[in-house]
Amino acid sequence: VKRGLLLQMLGGVHKRTREGMRLRGDINVCVVGDPGTAKSQFLKYVAGFLPRAVFTSGKASSAAGLTASVVKDDETGEFTIEAGALMLADHGVCCIDEFDKMDIVDQVAIHEAMEQQTISIAKAGIHATLNARCSILAAANPVGGRYDRRLTLRQNVAMSAPIMSRFDLFFVVLDDASETSDYNTARHIVSVHQLRDAAVTPPFGPAALRRFVRFARAIQPTLREDSARLLWQSYRNLRQDDAGTGRSAYRITVRQLESLIRLSEALARAHCADIITPDHVREAVRLLRRSIVHVEMDDIEVQADAEDAMDATSALEADEPEPTRAINIKRDDFERIRAMLAMHLHEASTRSEDDEGVRREDLVEWYLSQREDALADEEAFAREDQHARMVIKYMSTVEGC
Repeated sequence: VKRGLLLQMLGGVHKRTREGMRLRGDINVCVVGDPGTAKSQFLKYVAGFLPRAVFTSGKASSAAGLTASVVKDDETGEFTIEAGALMLADHGVCCIDEFDKMDIVDQVAIHEAMEQQTISIAKAGIHATLNARCSILAAANPVGGRYDRRLTLRQNVAMSAPIMSRFDLFFVVLDDASETSDYNTARHIVSVHQLRDAAVTPPFGPAALRRFVRFARAIQPTLREDSARLLWQSYRNLRQDDAGTGRSAYRITVRQLESLIRLSEALARAHCADIITPDHVREAVRLLRRSIVHVEMDDIEVQADAEDAMDATSALEADEPEPTRAINIKRDDFERIRAMLAMHLHEASTRSEDDEGVRREDLVEWYLSQREDALADEEAFAREDQHARMVIKYMSTVEGC
């Protein structure tokens, strides 16, 4: 998380095309985590460290308070524009705590500020486009109070998909019980209460860090040919992984490619380098992959009775029917089998005019014929046959298909 905050303070390179279109170099970061994981402390430190930083709370902020509002002057009677938090943090960082507590209407108001970095106002006869060239550092709590590993990041956080795609980095801070980390955390907190400032001895002071950030932001790094080629390949691999599994935190879009470029530029600035090397790109890809929190789903457990056991090929040679037992199917295999069976059933229903349906034996036979190239031996064939029958049973008894 600290590395991501450093890259946010350094930022990428602002660019302007020949047509006058601006490409933002600011990096937006969102920290999601369990209660008591010091998310607000990150925001407080950044707000106190940078000269142009604004701290606000999402629960107490409205759309007008974040962007801008039009008010009537009591003395002159004319309408004037009052700047919001994003305008006041121009060329700085706007820290928004409790981002998940914001209303959806208020979240929509900062769409334009996060990507185009402008705020458009058309109220009371005033038409204006104001600059909001700032990075956004947000902190959010999961929906259920604690982060659920079995759900995706989008299901854990009350944010819309457009808002999530505008954040360059997501950091998930989990409060896992660990003897070593709990002991170190408790010892640090007690020493801070006991010794105050003497408990922490950082190698650099805030003044030295501010001078470093000011110097690094003046560097304008450029892409090398091999670094650009690595960026193309990394983006293609991220897209393929996203399309292949469907278990990522959010969809990989072109915005994530631009995030990779901004992170590479910020890493080059952190190393005071004028050229973006492949090492900088690899580190940017690693940071972005950390944002793609994979879902940890439980295996599917199906109770197999004696009839199912005798139907399976693995039990054909048994002298007696096997007793009732639970069969575990990996979540990936279950999703794959269910998707193939559902597709075949849908195609069969569209082809047939009557509602006779498909017999279970025909459905299993069709599935095994589709998978025969991937089955190496008879044992794998028998296991796939049994899994197909268990998935059909689960779909009919549990899901009601």
